[in-house]
Amino acid sequence: MRKLLAGPAAKPVLFVLCLLPLAWLVYAAWADRLGANPAEALVRATGDWTLRSLCLVLTVTPLRVISATPQLARFRRMLGLFVFFYGALHLLSYAWFDMGFDVAEIVRDIFKRPFILVGFAALVLLLLLAATSFNRAIKRLGARRWQALHRSVYAAALLALLHFFWMRAGKNDFGEVAVYAVVVALLLGWRVARRWRKG
Repeated sequence: MRKLLAGPAAKPVLFVLCLLPLAWLVYAAWADRLGANPAEALVRATGDWTLRSLCLVLTVTPLRVISATPQLARFRRMLGLFVFFYGALHLLSYAWFDMGFDVAEIVRDIFKRPFILVGFAALVLLLLLAATSFNRAIKRLGARRWQALHRSVYAAALLALLHFFWMRAGKNDFGEVAVYAVVVALLLGWRVARRWRKG
């Protein structure tokens, strides 16, 4: 398994796998399989995949440490960029289908509705992380400052979870929210416990 993860084909395979949700959404839109409200389905699906991708990228380090598989670290950057990619698609879907690309109305809506503001703040953090995910940024910022900045992925995860919670609160539907909350709590709790053990 470690040889496969370290092999040259591993990253292209992961890249294709990460694009499968988008491929399905494009196909479903073309085949009219998104239900009675395709616009809402696209906005919701891109948001769901942003949160799922975020949970996946947060899983890399615990899985790498627990399984003693350092090869997993080489996939973290790509997974992180896909988190931002699906987050950007989520914002694009909202701006297009809900707001008709009316920039002034979008700005008003962001500051009018708290759950939109929180989601936008999470995406801004993800943008900063994506923009500084390259080796040149690490050299320019320095390793310590770069690591400190990229720890804000935890804040982005909590903001994304709060965004999802507030969105579902209007429908009194918290089943999926609870699942994501447990996953994020376990992943962040593992990191806190690890740092505490290191003293």
